Amino acid sequence: GCNPLAETGRSKLQNQRAVLNQQILRAVRMRAGAENLLRATTNNKVREQVLLELSFVNSDLQILKEELEGLNISVEVYQNTEETFTIPLVPLGLKETKEVDFTLPLKDFILEHYSEDGSEYEDEIADLMDLRQACRTPSRDEAGIEMLISYFLQLGYVENRFFSPTRHMGILFTWYDSFTGVPVCQQNLLLEKASILFNIGALYTQIGTRCNRQTQTGLENAVDAFQRAAGVLSYLKETFTHTPSYDMSPAMLNVLVKMMLAQAQECVFEQIGLPGIRNEFFTLVKMTQEVAKVGEVYMLVNTAMNQEPVKENIPYSWSKLAQIKSDHYKALAHYFIATILCDHELQYGDDEDQQEKALAQLYDYMPEGLMVLTILKDKVQRKQLGKSHLRKAIVYHEEALRVCGLCKKLRNIDVLQEVLTAAHKRSLLKYAQQETEDDFLSLIQAPDILPKTEHKIETIAPQFSKVKVKDFFHRLGPLAVFSAKQRWTAPRTIRIHHEAGELGFSLKGGSPVQIYCLDPVCSAAKMGLKEGDYIVSVGGVDCKWLGVNEVLEKFKSVGEQPLEMEVISCQDTVASMHNKSATYSVGMQKTYSLICLAMEEDKNDQTKKAPLKLPFLSWGTKNRQKAASTLCLPSAVAGSSQIKKKLSPFTLLNTEGSLY
Repeated sequence: GCNPLAETGRSKLQNQRAVLNQQILRAVRMRAGAENLLRATTNNKVREQVLLELSFVNSDLQILKEELEGLNISVEVYQNTEETFTIPLVPLGLKETKEVDFTLPLKDFILEHYSEDGSEYEDEIADLMDLRQACRTPSRDEAGIEMLISYFLQLGYVENRFFSPTRHMGILFTWYDSFTGVPVCQQNLLLEKASILFNIGALYTQIGTRCNRQTQTGLENAVDAFQRAAGVLSYLKETFTHTPSYDMSPAMLNVLVKMMLAQAQECVFEQIGLPGIRNEFFTLVKMTQEVAKVGEVYMLVNTAMNQEPVKENIPYSWSKLAQIKSDHYKALAHYFIATILCDHELQYGDDEDQQEKALAQLYDYMPEGLMVLTILKDKVQRKQLGKSHLRKAIVYHEEALRVCGLCKKLRNIDVLQEVLTAAHKRSLLKYAQQETEDDFLSLIQAPDILPKTEHKIETIAPQFSKVKVKDFFHRLGPLAVFSAKQRWTAPRTIRIHHEAGELGFSLKGGSPVQIYCLDPVCSAAKMGLKEGDYIVSVGGVDCKWLGVNEVLEKFKSVGEQPLEMEVISCQDTVASMHNKSATYSVGMQKTYSLICLAMEEDKNDQTKKAPLKLPFLSWGTKNRQKAASTLCLPSAVAGSSQIKKKLSPFTLLNTEGSLY
């Protein structure tokens, strides 16, 4: 990953995001405590003071939310450093997280479940923690993407090896919402996996915005990056259907996917027009439909952003930018078709049928009394329709400028103002060139333009198989056998004496090999060997990854001497334990909702007396030192009843459909 202390523009934004997250967390805690006190007290004077305090806290939260929105619209930092005259693209900021210490939980699990010394796996655990730490500051290139995918795949191995359905690991994962800054805390590894997926998609968007949009290669890379970002976010939406944070909710992910595809479509239009747009009939027809398509997709994005529940959490400036882009590109479409009508009169030798067919494709309907061929031939009708398109283009340009001027964040983006102003002036100049004294007779309403594109933009599904990773805990044995869902006896030492060159049993299977056709009267059976046992070592040499032939070679190498081997027996799997940790999201006002998971008490410490659970009102330093403390209080509004949500059991291999 990148140097977390490097003073780059992007790292400064991420550091500011981390600081804001902590401030939001403190404010939410204060509000939750005040609301609980409001519910508990009957003293009118205390209630008045608490209500006053709540008003201040809510104001602070709103200010912090606006500051976080400012970071989300700081698009200039992520753009290419080359001087460009293009509307900025919007990237996603990376989700922030807290450090996680895997050491003790994994070492304890290795000792308890796999009957091995956990200290022998300290290097592997350190590698896992180093990889996670590096993923907090990935480089903005393919190497950063590959590192995040590597960690995501590594989490699959970790989940299957250590996260048992019969116990909690006691590892608390904390991730901050990218839009609200509110933390989500769970012991469920699926939260970690979902958050890493979100960051993969976010990093793709940052790569896309960084591409040089003044070159064909840069625009191709930008289109590819936004399509891949949409693919990752779509995969996240379909795979993790009950994510507990707003930025990963299905509704929000649906909007983000649409926004990334719209930005890809925008880059496609820029790619087509990069060599220059020739003032030629059929070229302008093509450009009209392409740019109308961009306007249409941004209109759909803006509509989706203004729907509940997304409207409460999406940055306001993003919604306004989508509206501005929709109006801007619709205006360009009307400008192009006006240029067709005003600058290209039907000449002798022109193909009337081809021009009529091309022009007819632009309209769903024609104004009453007008025919496409008549417009092509009649100079007056052609000019009147062209001027009506110019008037509509000017209206769209003025609306885009008006919306941009009303949004404080967008008003400060100079290049956006310059692009919108230049396009508006160009349309005004074109209209002035067509102005005549009889303009008051021109009452034709410009019809809508049908969008069409020859470059269909679709999501590109993440290709995890292209990134090759090795299981850090490979030494534990084949994952199909040595996993958290399998329960084993402790290794037993079997001392074998050769009897007339016979072992008294056969071997079968791959790695590890299994005892087969055991003779019940042989010396090995008398020593405790059982049918179906797995051989994990021979003569002190680990053989979990050895096949039948290789294990037999080990037997032969001993000769006539007594042979010692270690075996394990499979036990029946215990039914999954219900997740007792509660998720609170009670009475949180609108945008801010904190979902915290209470950690369960340490089961292994049998000597300590179970402490009494403290009420929420008495949380403080003592609570924070205990494993059972919550990161914040559930809020409560006076007059409302507390709602409890139960979590479903932990989900393991190939059941990633739910986070809780």
